[in-house]
Amino acid sequence: MAHTTRDRKKLLRRVRRIRGQLEAVERTLGGHHECADLLQQVAACRGALNGLMAELIEGHIHFHVLDPRKERNSSRAKAGDELVEIVRTYLK
Repeated sequence: MAHTTRDRKKLLRRVRRIRGQLEAVERTLGGHHECADLLQQVAACRGALNGLMAELIEGHIHFHVLDPRKERNSSRAKAGDELVEIVRTYLK
């Protein structure tokens, strides 16, 4: 089973939260709000999308690049975990 199928509910909840954040940006643009408020909301959306991307990349690495049936202590698994941490740091 693919990681997106297994984690579908969790991923959909995250996407729905992102949608809510984007709707807040739309409301802010439609109203009379300070530029700083809008910038803060857009930054939050970007962070949420980056978090989603990091989660998807992590799942892809663990289920499609590494063999999930192999031992998690192998050097290849450790390298995969390091890559995931690098991606997460990059997307912060």
